[in-house]
Amino acid sequence: MEFILLGLGRWLHIMAGVMWIGLLYYFNFVQVGALKAAAADNTGAGITKHVAPRALFWFRWAALVTWLAGAMMLGKHFLDAFLFLNPAYYPIGIGAWLGTIMFINVWVIIWPNQKKILGIVTATDEEKNKARRLAFLASRTNTMLSIPLLFFMSASGGVFRTAMFG
Repeated sequence: MEFILLGLGRWLHIMAGVMWIGLLYYFNFVQVGALKAAAADNTGAGITKHVAPRALFWFRWAALVTWLAGAMMLGKHFLDAFLFLNPAYYPIGIGAWLGTIMFINVWVIIWPNQKKILGIVTATDEEKNKARRLAFLASRTNTMLSIPLLFFMSASGGVFRTAMFG
């Protein structure tokens, strides 16, 4: 039974992670440029009113599910990895920390600032401009962190087998 639950947890971690990182790349490589072009044509409302809120919904919840599923897979070895208590868990520990930083960026910086930008919460033009910059920087930081994150997560395959079954 444990094997099945851990297998489902791994599948959930991968699926949510693909959703999270896929949307992160969409925002940084597609939407930012599209919004600039749409603003020049005065047609950006479709993106900001319909696409961005929906994409941000899936983005932030995929981040949460990814993080929780990863923590669940580490299970009793969570502290070994997260606190670098065992050298065998260093790669997954680095990946866990990068994912945690990215998760915090999503919920503490990106989402609260996007609510101002999209008009979900009231904000002055000055607050919206500051929010744009903060959300942009946090999102770009996550994009850069995703590269070593993916490396360390994939380099840790044997550690996951040990964590799950050892």
